[in-house]
Amino acid sequence: MTRRLYDVIVVGAGMAGVSVAAELSKRCSVVLVERETHPAMHATGRSAATYIPSYRAENPALRLLTRASGRFLKSPPEGFAENALLKPRGLLTLLKGVDGASSSQELADLNTLLEDPIVMLPASDVRRRLPELSAEWLSDAWWEADVHDIDVHGLHQGYLKVLRENGGRIVLAELACPRFENGAWQISVADEYLEAPVVVNAAGAWADELAESANVARLGLQPKRRTAILVSPPEHCDVTDWPVVLAYDESFYFKPDAGMLLVSPVDAHESPPCDAQPEEIDMAYAADFATQAISGLEVKRIAHSWAGLRTFASDETPVIGFDTSSPGFFWCVGQGGHGIQIAPAVAKLSAAMISGDDNTVELSDLGFLPEWVSPSRLSRIVE
Repeated sequence: MTRRLYDVIVVGAGMAGVSVAAELSKRCSVVLVERETHPAMHATGRSAATYIPSYRAENPALRLLTRASGRFLKSPPEGFAENALLKPRGLLTLLKGVDGASSSQELADLNTLLEDPIVMLPASDVRRRLPELSAEWLSDAWWEADVHDIDVHGLHQGYLKVLRENGGRIVLAELACPRFENGAWQISVADEYLEAPVVVNAAGAWADELAESANVARLGLQPKRRTAILVSPPEHCDVTDWPVVLAYDESFYFKPDAGMLLVSPVDAHESPPCDAQPEEIDMAYAADFATQAISGLEVKRIAHSWAGLRTFASDETPVIGFDTSSPGFFWCVGQGGHGIQIAPAVAKLSAAMISGDDNTVELSDLGFLPEWVSPSRLSRIVE
């Protein structure tokens, strides 16, 4: 078998793995390994594709990774992508049944964390903005203008382009259990041995399984399934410019998607790592929420349905950094539904940690602390 030497092996070709590999390829030799027949088959390919700065903004690591990534997404390097990576969308959070005083205080607190403030809209303004919203769900709402559709495919392809232009290699093949011998990680794929002093675990829902196969202690990561369906809008209704609409209690959300409506019951069912498939009951919940919230909508058929796994650490903060007990084993996991919107900053942070070539001044200036995402914080729950 042929033996090939690299500086870094990255396992997993979803958004995390591809972006980290691309950033590393600017500094060192990289091979990206993916066991599926094509990259981005699982969580990346099933994302809701929305950039939302307020999403879990109370978590400082997620908030600042999102903010730094937003600057990249809004103004990517020249030639990175053929089209804009973001398209303005906006977000309405419906405050049905929420106490006015408490929601006002919560909004004030939230706005202290954001660059672009969220504003309160009275129900009359919500009606003008979205006439099709049912009377049952009409309420005052929060309006967040700095919410955008993300061109996930364009972002992913941009990173693949960077990786290839810098001489990085992509291998689509099953991999044998990684082994650390003589100061380097060795992975057998097809008819060759890949060898590098550093291996990056960007295996998403399978991250703990990959670690265990490499004799590295698991971190107790938990994949959770989320469901989405596509349905036709009410007859003669153009949804192109509709915002994302979210119930305050996160019981559902919907947004335009290629002339149709993407609806999710915002489920979070614990799951083993797998090729996630939607359950009938979750699809029914999504359809029922949509018909309640949108006047004139009849879900006669579901045009398409899917489910994806969002993987969480116990504190719902990403895990980025070298393992505390296994030399050269680097974790880039646990994005928990934030993976697309934080990818640019996570990639730069990971590449800086691995290469020692610090390019994270922007994160540092924002007050980001690497210990927030360090694997060492999870040592108490390692199995």
